Amino acid sequence: MLRRIAFRLSGDWYEADDLVQRALLALHRHWDGLDRRDHIQAYARQIMRRLLISDRRAMRWSREVLIGAPPDPTSALDPCALVNERMVLMDALATLGPRQRATIFLRFWEDRSVEDTARVMGNESSTVRSQTVRALSILRSALETQETREGPCEDTATREDTCWTRQAG
Repeated sequence: MLRRIAFRLSGDWYEADDLVQRALLALHRHWDGLDRRDHIQAYARQIMRRLLISDRRAMRWSREVLIGAPPDPTSALDPCALVNERMVLMDALATLGPRQRATIFLRFWEDRSVEDTARVMGNESSTVRSQTVRALSILRSALETQETREGPCEDTATREDTCWTRQAG
């Protein structure tokens, strides 16, 4: 009888079983303090009702509702490819003049503002902006030509050979 009442309250048979069990435990815990044991079913219904309300309140704050699929795991990066990318970037930076290289370093590596970079270099902010634009243009074109010249590596042997030849050279 209690199980059917619990099912009507919760709408789930498994939750109803848990609710009945917890209600009987609470009833057993307070058995000695009960005045009218002839109305035990009404007392058990009241316990189940209060337990369910308490659970639903707690559920609002503690349970997460998952929607959608989890993101795809990222694969581990090839260390040789990272070295290769770094060497390509170093080659591209070597094509810049010393003032442009300093401007790029201060602006993007040290994350300084245009005004702060101008102050450090002893230039006007307009000079820093123009040097940044020109340096980025040179870097983009150098990286594009490097990428088209080498092409994407598709097998590991090619990447390892490229990595070893670049380090040796």
